[in-house]
Amino acid sequence: MSAHHGAQQALRGLRVLDFSTMIAGPYCTRWLADLGADVIKVEPPEGDHMRHRPPLRDGHSAFFGHLNAGKRCIALDLKQPAAVAIAQRLAATADVVVEAFRPGVMPRLGLGPQQLRESQPALVYCSISGFGQDTDWSGRPAYAPVVHAASGFDLALGCGPDGRPVSTAIPLADMLTAMFAALSIQTALLHRHASGQGTTIDVNLMDSVLSIMPYEFQSAQQPEQQPRPVYRPMRAADGWVLVTPINQRNFLNLCEALSHPEWREDPLLASEMARFRNWDAFMQRIEEWTRHHDAADCERILTAHGVPCARYRGLREVIADPQFAQRNSFAQVEDAAGKFLAPRLPFAFDSARPIAGAVAAGFGADTAAVLQQDLRLGRGEIEALMAQGAAISHSAHP
Repeated sequence: MSAHHGAQQALRGLRVLDFSTMIAGPYCTRWLADLGADVIKVEPPEGDHMRHRPPLRDGHSAFFGHLNAGKRCIALDLKQPAAVAIAQRLAATADVVVEAFRPGVMPRLGLGPQQLRESQPALVYCSISGFGQDTDWSGRPAYAPVVHAASGFDLALGCGPDGRPVSTAIPLADMLTAMFAALSIQTALLHRHASGQGTTIDVNLMDSVLSIMPYEFQSAQQPEQQPRPVYRPMRAADGWVLVTPINQRNFLNLCEALSHPEWREDPLLASEMARFRNWDAFMQRIEEWTRHHDAADCERILTAHGVPCARYRGLREVIADPQFAQRNSFAQVEDAAGKFLAPRLPFAFDSARPIAGAVAAGFGADTAAVLQQDLRLGRGEIEALMAQGAAISHSAHP
């Protein structure tokens, strides 16, 4: 079997109907598309909000393209019964439905899991939300920064000198939820293969974030303890480095690299518990060495001695690193503004990486083709749907 048709295309032949917008749902379904699924993205008349988010190139969002490469894109006004009927017919042909509306919206439209699974019992239906489908918080509006604050994640990152919680610009809650949604969908597909039955999946941002804080979660249930040691950026002569001598072997190697063999017998540093008790002093001693060396030299010297170390780099430099060409880590994606790179899935099957979608489709680019080819509607029916605004068709593929 060729690489193209091996495990990298494990979902080939499966159809995913994607009603989600923004980040979590679209990233999940892009990964499913990378693994071979036929993903039909259903957008509202105004389009996915991410189509307008920078970075923009000639008015086209590379951010949107990064999240949605490899999908067919159609546009439906689900406020109109004719558009809902189209969505229902498409769902009857699908293996998986993904949606990220507020809880209750899809059932009110006639597109809820129970409604669609009446005619398609084997359907895997995945609902993505901020706080779950049936809790006291289900109706709350939720974006990743809100969940970061509400989950304890931001406080776990620490606070600034004025006590202000640290926050991150990266929508980690969305990324994690996308990952867990993709994992749960594929698990449900395995269950369907064995039983013939579909599954209704409830995955949410809050639970996803809580799942990545095992130390903090357990520490919160225990009496007050010594704070967890945190590795911090260290000043180098021309930038910053991170040095992480986690275990005893790393520490002994560090002593050799920094030409401080006496640290091995120093009661303040000799054991792991001693270093934990004197953490700030330990970090300061290392920084006394790093500040006299260029960041690249710190990385080279410490790494050669078996001490984990990395200099801080910007993404522009990272993307150009030959390491990623060796790994075939990035794929070229094209939209109407041209070509750009996006990461492939971060694993390989038999040394081959899954193939990311080559095209990020324009808004409504596939509406007419899907109605004609997938639902077998005639030209007159399609024109009538377009005229009343139930279905919208715009630019073709680049």
